[in-house]
Amino acid sequence: MVIYRPLTRSELPDDTASLARTLIGKIVVRELPEGIASGRIVETEAYVVGDAAGHGYRGQTPRNRSLFLDAGHAYVYLAYGISYMLNVSSEMPGVGTGVLIRALEPLEGIPIMRLNRGIDRLRDLARGPGRLAQALRIDRSLDGLDLCRKGPLWLARDSDEPGEIGQSVRIGISKDADRVLRFHVRKNPFVSGPASLNG
Repeated sequence: MVIYRPLTRSELPDDTASLARTLIGKIVVRELPEGIASGRIVETEAYVVGDAAGHGYRGQTPRNRSLFLDAGHAYVYLAYGISYMLNVSSEMPGVGTGVLIRALEPLEGIPIMRLNRGIDRLRDLARGPGRLAQALRIDRSLDGLDLCRKGPLWLARDSDEPGEIGQSVRIGISKDADRVLRFHVRKNPFVSGPASLNG
């Protein structure tokens, strides 16, 4: 079993874009009855203050309240009634910004992820935000969790450093679509999106 160290709140930068970059190379750990499933973050998107594409743009609601917690909490929502998305709240309490975790490179619990996804191909287990949520069995029951302490879902780090980090525009949005707020490990096969954005 791999030993991870929880990512502490004091290690999180207080700026959303900086957090999105910082989370590259960190680890999402999911504790399930069958065991641990984990993956290294290889792709994120920042949704910053004043960002029309962000869920906190129009203020706090019962649905998005977790975005308004202090940095390091899970905000989980259902997109298009189909796929859950895992986000990390990113600034001071009351601000309403976050980082979408878009893709993971699977580390531990790969048989669990394969069962959850119903597929065998390693590359496709957690390449994309909906896939990674399904692979790790993430749903609204985890919304609001403190990701800086061990529990059902938490963030960790190890001694590995990510490869070269690239930036691009975000994927699949229509508002504020020209902002360069997507971060990814260059040429990593587990990153989602078109190859033109991943070099």
